[in-house]
Amino acid sequence: MLSCQVVMNALERIAPRHLAEDWDNTGLLVGSFSQKVERILVALDVDDTVVAEAIERRADMIVAHHPAIFRGMKQLRTDLPLGRRLAALLTHGIAVAAAHTNLDITRGGVNDVLAERLGLEKLSSFIMAAQADGSAESLGRIGTLPAPVAIDDFAHSVCERLGVSHVRLVRAADRPVRRVAVVGGAGAEFIDTAVRRGADVYLTGDVKYHEAQRAAEQGMHLIDAGHFGTERPVLPVLAGLLRAELAAEHGTVEIRVTETQRDVFDVII
Repeated sequence: MLSCQVVMNALERIAPRHLAEDWDNTGLLVGSFSQKVERILVALDVDDTVVAEAIERRADMIVAHHPAIFRGMKQLRTDLPLGRRLAALLTHGIAVAAAHTNLDITRGGVNDVLAERLGLEKLSSFIMAAQADGSAESLGRIGTLPAPVAIDDFAHSVCERLGVSHVRLVRAADRPVRRVAVVGGAGAEFIDTAVRRGADVYLTGDVKYHEAQRAAEQGMHLIDAGHFGTERPVLPVLAGLLRAELAAEHGTVEIRVTETQRDVFDVII
């Protein structure tokens, strides 16, 4: 059994906090550095299903991508969802840590995993983002497919490789696809950057109607594979990295990826 501090040190080596953007909220958000950790649950969000799963599995800690507490709290009310979750976590002694934009940016994190899952080669930086320490690192990745493919074929491949039932596709004429830019999660603000970088297709999530129009008008394909769909692939990778880091500490820690969390969106056809 290890301390929460040891786990946080391992998480720092995987996704250093100085990589996080200055508006982000990362690190240990619930609990104490001194508490003991024997079981860890890795999840995308700290929602009601994940909290219930952590309690059922007797987890001592949740390591999540999205912060459980994001904006400043002025109330802790147990009749509201966030307060109810925090109360349950504290009652059951479950610590919560977040690795958010630092996990997006770090090598081997969200965007590298996404790019590799899609079969991209010759990866390079996509867009530079400001970090909390004033430095700049790459948010997103841009790379190439082994050979050009038709956009519909690539879209079907995305569904298979990410394990999603569907994607939303914006076609730009008959342009073949080889150069691909990706930003996991919500990346619609970088559509113009993808055009400038010469991407044949830009893959991200949470794209709005007029943002999608802007991609089509500039002759670039766009695939919205969902916030959940583009970020979930990192969870087993993060769990594996934590296992490797903590094994060196000679402690016995069980690390599992959530089995209950699902995309909040369902599709009815």
